[in-house]
Amino acid sequence: MRMRKKKHLEQRLSAVSDRLFISDIEDRNFNTAKEKKEYIDLEKWFGCDKPLYLEIGCGKGKFACEFAKKHPEINLLAVEKSGNVIVEACETAAEENIENLRFIKCGAEYLEKYLKPNSVERIFLNFSCPFPKASYATHRLTHKRFLDIYKRIMKSGAEIHQKTDNMHFFEFSLEHLSSSGFALKNVSLDLHNSDFEGNIETEYEHRFASLGQPIYRLEAYISEGNDD
Repeated sequence: MRMRKKKHLEQRLSAVSDRLFISDIEDRNFNTAKEKKEYIDLEKWFGCDKPLYLEIGCGKGKFACEFAKKHPEINLLAVEKSGNVIVEACETAAEENIENLRFIKCGAEYLEKYLKPNSVERIFLNFSCPFPKASYATHRLTHKRFLDIYKRIMKSGAEIHQKTDNMHFFEFSLEHLSSSGFALKNVSLDLHNSDFEGNIETEYEHRFASLGQPIYRLEAYISEGNDD
């Protein structure tokens, strides 16, 4: 069910414009739109040059806000394509005065239009939509078409950290990451009953875990000799 548009959404988005970049692309074909680069000056935007982490699909920002507060040594860029959703994340970050957190409103297809190659040190994929129908597999954020984008913006040695409650999506991710040249580590089939420390729950994660559903997690990186 489509979320009802929030009241005064445009005004609320405008009020957080200092920490929110809104992609306004007329060309809806991302293959051609991304060719005209509009790189964001991240050092100017954040006011400093720190390692850049990226969360794709940040939702209402619970993970992004908490992670950024716990890790002032990094800059976190949170991505969400719904203005209805990202506005709440931006408002929370503003209220809590989280200076090392910024937001982009756009689809993941367009990331390399705005982010320079070899600029991202970690990507978080937290409870991305699994798109369970096989005909929608190319929309999954661990499909090869997205992984190829990530590889171009990731630094050497950078990692992808994924969490999901969907076993079939997790299996899909394992397969596509492996076939795309990523090596895997710290794979968990039940995160909350593992010895993993420092986990930060998302809104969805809290809901699923409270129902007793296992949370699946992995870390992936480009294995040596497969970074082309």
